[in-house]
Amino acid sequence: MTRIDTTNPAWQQASYDVRFDWGPTGAAAVAADVTVVVDVLSFTTTLSVAVEGGIEVFPFGWRDVRATSYALTRDAVLAVGRSQAGPGEVSLSPLSVRAASGVERLVLPSPNGSSISFALATAGGEVLGGCLRNATAVGAVLAERVRAGASVAVVAAGERWPDGTLRPAVEDLWGAGAILAAIGAGTPSPEARLAVTAYDAVAAYVLAALRACASGRELVAAGHPGDVEVAGELDATNVVPALRGESFVAS
Repeated sequence: MTRIDTTNPAWQQASYDVRFDWGPTGAAAVAADVTVVVDVLSFTTTLSVAVEGGIEVFPFGWRDVRATSYALTRDAVLAVGRSQAGPGEVSLSPLSVRAASGVERLVLPSPNGSSISFALATAGGEVLGGCLRNATAVGAVLAERVRAGASVAVVAAGERWPDGTLRPAVEDLWGAGAILAAIGAGTPSPEARLAVTAYDAVAAYVLAALRACASGRELVAAGHPGDVEVAGELDATNVVPALRGESFVAS
């Protein structure tokens, strides 16, 4: 994660115990006692499927020789890119994880949600993985933390433009909003309230909205419509992935 000065209290939303922001820099800015990373298409959706199936997941910031070495030293399977995946291979696709057998530990690189989780793991604090599939369950955990006096932040991972800059992705805004709506405690920032409003606008037809948004259309065009369907399984699981050390396990 690039080091950028995020110490301005206004950027930190420090007056609020329920916060929201975007991407790796936003995650650093709104650092809280508990941070939820949301990457609906597809890191945290795939993470939820993996942990639900008993797989320990290691987030990693790069998909290169470093990831290969990292997986080898942890006796873990390294997820390949969607376009490189052959029959039976695990990739960032949640369907590939759902179909996998004999996988106990998985290194899951991605340039967005995984990279943010990896960076947060080195900074300390509690990190959870959230998506539409476990929104209510994650919100319930955050509500408990807030009532106990903790601050919480929900971070929409977003996507990347070809030049590497952040592309805010509306599906992550919806996922974050669904989680924030389920908290029902604390004092949310205006940014957090906006995320809830965005989710409320599509809550009645969230799967159709996922299919229609830019990232959803991109996946369908690339031949992965099933991944969008899995991402739209609203509240399909109560499993909350929690980062323990360097890997995610069931909370």
